[in-house]
Amino acid sequence: MKSPAVAIAFYTFQEALRNRLFVLTLVGLVCLLGVTEFIGELAVTETAAIQALIVGSGMRLFAVCTVSLFVITSTVREFNDKGFELLLSLPIPRYSYFLGKFAGFMLLAFVIAVAAAILLLLYSNVAVVSLWLVSLVSELAIMIALSLLLLLTFSNITVSFMLALAFYLLSRSLSAIQLIAHSPILESDTLSQAFMNRLVDAIAFLMPELHRFTRSDWLVHGASWQDLGVVGVQTLIYVVLLSAAGLFDLYRKDL
Repeated sequence: MKSPAVAIAFYTFQEALRNRLFVLTLVGLVCLLGVTEFIGELAVTETAAIQALIVGSGMRLFAVCTVSLFVITSTVREFNDKGFELLLSLPIPRYSYFLGKFAGFMLLAFVIAVAAAILLLLYSNVAVVSLWLVSLVSELAIMIALSLLLLLTFSNITVSFMLALAFYLLSRSLSAIQLIAHSPILESDTLSQAFMNRLVDAIAFLMPELHRFTRSDWLVHGASWQDLGVVGVQTLIYVVLLSAAGLFDLYRKDL
């Protein structure tokens, strides 16, 4: 007999199939391929490198937005249809529900990431694309845990998705913001500038370094498995923390 978590993961993945999410992914891949080939025709030199950068950046953003939005909308729909209450009225612990949903969403994220990696093989070698794939799956794991937490906290599609997107964009750009904040051309001796520097550093300390994940320059300049060290450690830390916070919100909900 299947465990409750496995059964929930299976039906969560089936929901993605029923909603034709993979058809959307295929359409996105075809559109991106067309745009990439068109831009490649315009490039004077380094055509393959430019195309690899476009596909890598485009598919990373597409995967993050698609997976995060599906996590939020499918869970909200389950709440509205009273499926959540029905499941928890059975002798199923709440952590099994959470882990099952997370596992189902991770399977969905893996399929989308593999589809993106297959497209990337047209423009980069297998070794580098493999590293890129592992990093993208790790990045999506963090976003899935975050999306579940936001949805369980706010129970609103718009708020949850916008906060998830803001979290992602801020984490991606924090290194550049820190460089600007600590620029030697700025007046760092003023109280306001010192305060802003400390604030930026504090936020950067708390946020995952997503600029180290799924880097598009890997597809051009190459990468090694050592580059995944920071990715693996941060993925473990933030998935555990975000999942723990999500479970806390789930357990305090009254049915």
